[in-house]
Amino acid sequence: MTEISNLAPIMFGSLVLAMLLGFPVAFTLGGLGLGFGYYAMSQGLFNEAFMGNLPLRLFGIVSNELLLSIPFFTFMGAILERCGLAEDLLEGTGQLFGGKPGGLGFAVIIVGAILGAITGTVAASVIAMGVISLPIMVRYGYDMRYATGVIAASGTITQLIPPSLVLVVLADQLGRSVGDMYLGAIGPSLLQTAIFLLFTLGVALLRPQWVPPLPEEARTVRGWPLLKRVLWGMLPSIVLIFLVLGTLFMGLATPTEAGALGAIGGMVLAALHKRLSWSLVWQAMDSTMRVTAMVIFILLGSSVFSLVFQGVDGNLWIEHLLTNLPGGALGFLIVVNLFVFFLAFFLDFFEIAFIVVPLLAPVAQKLGIDLVWFGVLLCVNMQTSFMHPPFGFALFYLRGVADQIHKSGAIAKPIQSKDIYLGAIPWVLMQLSLVAMVIFWPESVTYWLDKEAVVNTDEVHIEMKIDDTGAPEDVPAEVPVEVPSAPEAQGDSDPAQAVKDALKAR
Repeated sequence: MTEISNLAPIMFGSLVLAMLLGFPVAFTLGGLGLGFGYYAMSQGLFNEAFMGNLPLRLFGIVSNELLLSIPFFTFMGAILERCGLAEDLLEGTGQLFGGKPGGLGFAVIIVGAILGAITGTVAASVIAMGVISLPIMVRYGYDMRYATGVIAASGTITQLIPPSLVLVVLADQLGRSVGDMYLGAIGPSLLQTAIFLLFTLGVALLRPQWVPPLPEEARTVRGWPLLKRVLWGMLPSIVLIFLVLGTLFMGLATPTEAGALGAIGGMVLAALHKRLSWSLVWQAMDSTMRVTAMVIFILLGSSVFSLVFQGVDGNLWIEHLLTNLPGGALGFLIVVNLFVFFLAFFLDFFEIAFIVVPLLAPVAQKLGIDLVWFGVLLCVNMQTSFMHPPFGFALFYLRGVADQIHKSGAIAKPIQSKDIYLGAIPWVLMQLSLVAMVIFWPESVTYWLDKEAVVNTDEVHIEMKIDDTGAPEDVPAEVPVEVPSAPEAQGDSDPAQAVKDALKAR
């Protein structure tokens, strides 16, 4: 008979093995959960009534209004991916910065951050910027590894910048508000953008031949037409950002309502660019359906697995494993981030969020770690899941875009996978440097959050004069003083003596 203390590590190991073998994650989670649950019941480790919680958990997932924001944000991103907004932004910004070394790199990073704030999906950003920027960079002599790296990395900023879908999922799994997660992510997302810009500046100063300026004949727009083009790309985006995030931060809308506003705003932007059509809406709906179904099925499967895992005391096993690490909370954070970093080689961010985060959150809370800060830290780390060679999804997207560009004749030579993978490495290191910054500088996250009013009881002083008889003197009516009764002052004891005893105790 298997002891309950042994079943949790066996169950966790079986999950890791099944995913490494390539089985679909959602069905692996659900199948292992039900299989181990039946075995645990047959061994008497818990009774059948425990599994009666499963329908309630599943119904709680499908009735969770917070998760309704996911299809809205996904639909918004799918619309904006195809409406021409990225083209306008990149063309105007590229013309604005193109006269300087590294100008196209600056444009890609800035536009990547803006697209991240209005689309919320990495695929939309990487594909759009790859299709538009990669042929231009290759044509005008940009280093291939820098070009592919900056496009992929700038697309992954989307995962950290609100209204990121990852932050919505993490808020749900950690039991914190989406608004707090978005506010906490503002600082790291600005830092990440600044790090990328500084790296590009360093390349432009030290290796200008890798990032040459655009020649005069390529800079076709100048003066007021140039400014008008940049503003036409920027202003509608800023309005949409305020519509989605501003209403959420100001408490005027819930995440679901903000997502609905974003979906409507995305269609309005598409109409402004004269690209709104039934075909566009249908493609966006199809993409939204696929992403939402994937998320819900993974969440349902993870709920089955986590219920059985808790039933066999898996949460206690994880807690014992992680709370006894040397270094306390810092040791826990280092080990967890290393663990998540290596998991990101094989799993995407949804799978990590649904499988690993529910196991880590109780331990983090027990160690006194703020869960909003912890969630943002994990989000920063999970950026790397898109950039890991050889399984990073951003690299896959860019690989596909590069093949299509070559087939269309926009670039003469095919782009090698080696250049894409090696080009990603410096940007992964920059993402990891941000992880370290967030760990050792928590204010980068907490500075943006509302501070709770804290009363320091050591600084509270109650002054009371005692007359010769031992009784308190009259206190003016406008200064009410309440003296808490001590246990010995109850019953028939002398009130004056009780006051004296209370003052002596202070």
